[in-house]
This record gives sequence, C-alpha cells and structure tokens, in this order.
Amino acid sequence: MLMATMTATLPEAACDAADDDHALVRASAGGDADAFEALYRRHLGRVHGVILRLVGHQHSRAEDLTQEAFVRAWQALPNFRFESAFGTWLHRLAANTALMELRSRRAAPGMDSDEEAFDAIGTVDSAGHATALSMDLEQAVASLPPRARAVLVLYDIEGWKHEEIADTLDMAVGSSKAQLHRARKLLRAKLGDHA
Repeated sequence: MLMATMTATLPEAACDAADDDHALVRASAGGDADAFEALYRRHLGRVHGVILRLVGHQHSRAEDLTQEAFVRAWQALPNFRFESAFGTWLHRLAANTALMELRSRRAAPGMDSDEEAFDAIGTVDSAGHATALSMDLEQAVASLPPRARAVLVLYDIEGWKHEEIADTLDMAVGSSKAQLHRARKLLRAKLGDHA
C-alpha cells in the first residue's frame, strides 16, 4: 500500500516540478529576477555538480563557471522554446560552458594543466571506508586527461549519447567511444581492486 502511494506520488512530484519550472521560466524571461532566483536555487546543485566533475574537481574554477552558466541562462531565457524541460536545457548549457572553457584552456599557453590541479587536491583523511573510496574515485576521475574525463562524465554520469558528445566536443563518434574506453581503462588502473 505504501509503495503504491509512493509510486503514484513520484510522477506527480516530477510533473509539479516541471510545471513550477515552466511558470518560473516564463516569469524570468519577462525579467522577474525573483523567479530566476528560484530557478537558480532549484538547479544550482546539479549544475555545479556537472561542472565540478568536468573541470576535475577544481572548486573555484567550478564556482566561476557555474555563475557564468547561470548568467548565460538568464541572457538566453527569452529565446527558450520549451522544446525540452528547463532543467535539461540548463544542464546542457552548463556542460557546454565548462567544455568551452576547457577547450580555451587547452589552446592558451601558460594555463594550469589538469595534472597540476589534481596534485593540488591533496588527500583527505576519511573516517569511513565508503568516503575514502568516493574520494579515490573523485581524484581518479579528476586525474584523467581532459577529453577522456569529459567523455566519461557526459556518458557515464550525465547520460549523454556518443553522438551528442561527439558533436559537442567536435570529435568523431568513434573518438568519443575510444575516449570512453581509455577513461574506463585508466580508472581501473588507478583504482585497482576497487574498480
């Protein structure tokens, strides 16, 4: 009985959130800053999370890019066509913001490499085994080469298709698949028995 009630309310809750987003997007597109703040608060965690993973757990860089993604969203809202859920659109915009920044860093001489950023992460003393494994995984993902990390995050964590990744990262579909294979192989090597 309880399970049937929970199952029935989950889709309703998802619909309510989508309806709330729809109304907030319309108000925000009309210039309502309070409505946009509500959207910001609702989606901040997920947006920051994907950007953080894409930039290799460099927190200050992720915070800057998160803010940039929301500024771009605010500017683009009047053109939002409701062809997809707002959350999906915002999430894609955030990932693209991070990926564009990664591309520009790769092209610019003198920028910190992702390997240097990984070394700066350091280690964390953990009270629990699960937390230590989680940190190991986060550090291992952060240490991956940028393109392999981007493909892994977008495919395995965010659920993108190889065609979408290839289009966004300006690579062939086969290259996306090869980068995913490379990333998984590197993770297995780094994590050893825990993989």
